[in-house]
Amino acid sequence: MSWAATAIENKQEQNLTKRVFIAALGTETNQFVPFPTGRRAYEEHGVWRGDATRHEPTNFTAPLHVWRKEAEKRGWTVIEGLATFAAPSGTTVRGVYEGFRDEILADVKAALPLDAVLINVHGAMVADGYDDCEGDLLSSVRAIVGPKVAIGAEFDLHCHLSALMLDSADVLVGYKEYPHTDTMERAAELFAIIVDTVEGKVKPVMARHDCRMIAQYRTSVPPISEFVTRMKSLEGKDGILSVSLSHGFSFADVEDVGTRTLVVADGDKARAEALARQLGEELWANRERYATKYLSIDEAMDRAASHNQGPLVLADRADNPGSGAPGDSTFVLRALVERQIGPALFGVMWDPMAFRIAEEAGEGARIRLRLGGKSGEVSGDPIDLDVTVKKIARGVRQPYGPVMVPLGDMALLSSEHVDVAICTLRTQTFHADAFKAVGADPADYRVVVVKSAQHFYNGFVGLAKEILYVATPGAADPDVTRLPYTKRKTPFWPKIADPWA
Repeated sequence: MSWAATAIENKQEQNLTKRVFIAALGTETNQFVPFPTGRRAYEEHGVWRGDATRHEPTNFTAPLHVWRKEAEKRGWTVIEGLATFAAPSGTTVRGVYEGFRDEILADVKAALPLDAVLINVHGAMVADGYDDCEGDLLSSVRAIVGPKVAIGAEFDLHCHLSALMLDSADVLVGYKEYPHTDTMERAAELFAIIVDTVEGKVKPVMARHDCRMIAQYRTSVPPISEFVTRMKSLEGKDGILSVSLSHGFSFADVEDVGTRTLVVADGDKARAEALARQLGEELWANRERYATKYLSIDEAMDRAASHNQGPLVLADRADNPGSGAPGDSTFVLRALVERQIGPALFGVMWDPMAFRIAEEAGEGARIRLRLGGKSGEVSGDPIDLDVTVKKIARGVRQPYGPVMVPLGDMALLSSEHVDVAICTLRTQTFHADAFKAVGADPADYRVVVVKSAQHFYNGFVGLAKEILYVATPGAADPDVTRLPYTKRKTPFWPKIADPWA
C-alpha cells in the first residue's frame, strides 16, 4: 500500500471516530398574547424523537437534514435527538419546556462520548420561569459534555442574543435573510465552522454588540439588504468566521430584547469585539433608513381606495401569527367593509368555529356568519357578514421556500366587497397559493390583505403592483414605544431619541 493510500485510510478511520449529536427545539414567544403555548402546539407542527431527518423537512427541521448529510459525507457518526417546534404564540408552559429540554439532555448523555453538538433553536423562546430557554438549554448541554466538545447552534434572526448563549456555545450562526430563505445555507455555514473547530483548524470566539434599538428590518429590499451584503463580504477574511445581525423579537419582555450584532472570529476576541461594535454603529447611524415604515389603517385605506393598477398587497402586521398574534383580528377587515373597498381578498384568518359553520352549511350556501375577534382585545370585535360559502378545502398546505407549511382546513367566504379566507390551523400567510387552494387568485383583486409581517413577500412580490405595511392594533404592534417592557436594563430607540446620551 502506498504512503498516500495509507494516509487516506488513516484519515478515514480517524473521521469514523467523530460523533455529532443533532437536535432542535424552539418557538417564538409573544408575551403580549393572552394564551399559553402547550404540548399540543408542538404536536401540531411535529415531535420527532430521533427520526426528523427520515421525514420531509419542515422550515425548522431542515437544518438537521443539512447536518446529517454533511456529517455522513465525512464519515462521521450522527446521533439524532428530539426535534420539535411550535408556531409562534404565548409563553410555553413550564412543564412542556422542561420535558422537551430534559429529553434532549438525556439523549446527549446517552450519546457520549461526543465531538460536537448541533442544535437548531429559535432564540426567542420563553417559558414559565425561563426568560432565556436557549441559554438554559445550551448551558445544560455544556454541563454534560464538558469544555472540549464543540457546541454550535443556529438561530432565527428574530432572537434575544443572550450572554448565556454566547458563554455556552462555541459558535452561534443566525439567519441573514427575512423572509428566512437561507436557513439551510446557514446550517451548512455553521457545520463547516464546527468541523474546523473539531479538527483544530480554528478556535472560534464570539462577541456581541447591543445597538440599543428595537425595530423591524426587511432584508429583501434596500437599503438594509446592502448591510446584509456587507456582512457577508466580511466573512472568510482577516480571521472573521461569521457575522450575524440579531434583529430581536420585539414582542417579549426579557432583558435581552432588541437589536444586536454578532461576530465569530478565529481566536481573536478583540477583533470580534471591534467588528461587532463597528457594524452596530453603522446600523445605528442608518436607523431611520433601515427600519420598516408603516401606514396607519386610515392611510392604508386611502391608498387602497385610489389604487387601480392591480393587486395592492397590505400586510396586517400586528396580527401576524408568525409573531405570535392570534390571526383573527378584524381591524382591517372592518375598515374594508365600512369603506366598501373592493374587490378585496382578506386572510388567511384563523377561525375554526366559523369554518365549522361554513362546512356544515356547504358550498354555495348563503349564511350570516360572525368572523374573528375571538381571542380578546388584541383581536378587536367580531364582525357579522352575509357571506356565500364559495369553497371548502381540507388539508391545505402552502409553500414557504423549499418546504410546505400546513394551514389545516380552509374556506372562502364571499361578501359584497370582500372575500375572506379562513383556516383551522393558526399560521401566517406565506404564499399566494394559500388563497388559490380555495379558488381565489390574488391577481384578480384590487386589494389583498395578508396576515403576515414579511414572510409573505417572496410569495406575492411577483404579482403585487405595490406592497405596503400597516401598523394595525394587536398583539404584534410594530410601534414598540407602546409595548410595556419591564426587564430591559438599557434605554432604546425609538422610545428614546438618543439612548447613548
